[in-house]
Amino acid sequence: IPVLDHGFVRLDGALADDLSVVNAARVSFARRKEAMDDSDIGLVWFLMRERHGTPFEHNLFRFHVACPIFVAREWFRHRIGSFNEMSARYTELPERWWAPTRFDLRRRAGRPGRYEYTQFDEDAESTLGAQAAHRIDRHGRDSFLLYRQLLAAGVAPEQARTVLPVGSYTEFWWSVNARSLMNFLSLRTAPNAQAEIRAYAVAVEAYFANAMPVTHRAWVDCGRVTP
Repeated sequence: IPVLDHGFVRLDGALADDLSVVNAARVSFARRKEAMDDSDIGLVWFLMRERHGTPFEHNLFRFHVACPIFVAREWFRHRIGSFNEMSARYTELPERWWAPTRFDLRRRAGRPGRYEYTQFDEDAESTLGAQAAHRIDRHGRDSFLLYRQLLAAGVAPEQARTVLPVGSYTEFWWSVNARSLMNFLSLRTAPNAQAEIRAYAVAVEAYFANAMPVTHRAWVDCGRVTP
């Protein structure tokens, strides 16, 4: 699923379905099902509503993500899965950076914990927003030019990378179970989440909903609260 200007979320693999939740719960009574029926759907809803969370952990999603470094650093704060990231010590970073349009840029007002964000939407502000977007794009271009020059001069990649902005793109793999995934989504699809990581969370949720539709529906209807 494409995200932002050069990013994506790709489901590399999954061992995840609603039946995994049912069987993890029913093992308490030494039972195992081969297919879902209405009683199993009701069980998933019960587990979600009563916040019996462990049955939602017996599955796995493996994602491949390309995103700006500043998005990845927010993502990695969720210490509920396994991460492996592309290393700029060993490989040259691709010449990709986040280049927002003026419609992507926001003003911030308020105080910590109660910030509000607005677009540059009036005529005078539109000019300021367009100028800011142009300067961000030019900075990314100039930074990568310097990066390539340093590499060509023989500077070690681990040091040459220091000139690149946090808007540069990185890639990583993320393995996570459904319970931890719901925790991530509850926070990163919230209205107060940063818009850029929220766009990635929306893409992740699409894969989750497709793989585990009963679990996803129950989670949504129970207020998107992690069980």
